[in-house]
Amino acid sequence: MIYEVRTYDLKPGAIPQAEEAFAEALPHREKYGPIAAFWHTDIGPLNQIIHVWGYKDLAERDQIRGDAGKDPNWPPKITPGNILNMNSEIWNPAPFMKPLGGDQALGGVYEMRTYTYEPGSIPELLKRWTAALPEREKHSPLAAGMFTEFGGLNRWMHIWPYKDMNHRAEIRAKKIDGWPSGAPGRVRQENKIMIPASFSPMH
Repeated sequence: MIYEVRTYDLKPGAIPQAEEAFAEALPHREKYGPIAAFWHTDIGPLNQIIHVWGYKDLAERDQIRGDAGKDPNWPPKITPGNILNMNSEIWNPAPFMKPLGGDQALGGVYEMRTYTYEPGSIPELLKRWTAALPEREKHSPLAAGMFTEFGGLNRWMHIWPYKDMNHRAEIRAKKIDGWPSGAPGRVRQENKIMIPASFSPMH
């Protein structure tokens, strides 16, 4: 299984129309394969929409995207000029990650944390997370834990759902045995707070 995370930078004020366009077009796209998640940013890099698609492998991705591209109702009719930049990354799920999508009501806000590590660090990170995650998930679930396959390598993304920002602060203030569980060699950290769209399976 692989996940494609597509991030679009939009002009300020463009998110409502973009989400409306996606909601209208999505039933046509999902004839070929379901969306796993859809969010827009609320804190961090603003004016972004992020949509995630799961595929069995790259060959299935190519086939589904080719078929969907022939559908007259896809891609969504976002107002021309409102997309400033488009970025696509392929991520491998960690062995302990539950599948994305599938109508999971996990929280009203999601935090996406992306860390960059020195080369060769990811295997040790996965080992440490495997050991520590059960204790952490007693407090709130992990929505996603993935590492990059193409593009910027040695990157680790973890996504956490919360009821609201107060819930996030409450959980992050707890002292949890063995947590946080990182690996040596972390060189960069980024995070963004995201709100799920009304049509997102992860909500």
